[in-house]
Amino acid sequence: MEQNELIDLMKEKAGLVQAVVLTVTGMEEVLRYSVDITLRQNGKTIVAPDVGTKDMQKLEKLCGVSGLTILHPPLRSHLSGIHTALTSADRAIAETGTLVLDSGSEDVRIATMLSETHIAWIPAGRIVPDTASLSAFLIGKMKSLPGYLAFITGPSRTADIERVLAIGVHGPQELHILIMEGT
Repeated sequence: MEQNELIDLMKEKAGLVQAVVLTVTGMEEVLRYSVDITLRQNGKTIVAPDVGTKDMQKLEKLCGVSGLTILHPPLRSHLSGIHTALTSADRAIAETGTLVLDSGSEDVRIATMLSETHIAWIPAGRIVPDTASLSAFLIGKMKSLPGYLAFITGPSRTADIERVLAIGVHGPQELHILIMEGT
């Protein structure tokens, strides 16, 4: 499958489970989008546990100008105050619209499970057509110390109370996936 076809399929399938999927040109756009969404939702805080130092400095500047607070690790002390989580994704599965994140870091787990809105960015080249295409990636992960891989498909949802669908009960109410084209 061509990269453009994978992107289109990822957008289609993730959209079916109420994820917002957009293409972006680079990290600057990812950071700006994260700030804009947080402001639009009247959020006050952003966490970005796996953003590099250079990009974190840019995010801190954007947040400072916008009146937002960046919560820094360890996030255990901010369990109830996380509005927006910005993370990278290691892989994405186009056929199901699923993100795969190495969540070995407690801060990444906290960010992706306790935020109101989760924004994940992924290079387009890391989108695979199907689950079977993850085998080499998964074998590589199994060769290292025990870890924690999260498979995320859409915002948190449950229907365990009288089979009535509820969004955001066990995790974020919204999932935004930003695909970096050309990478």
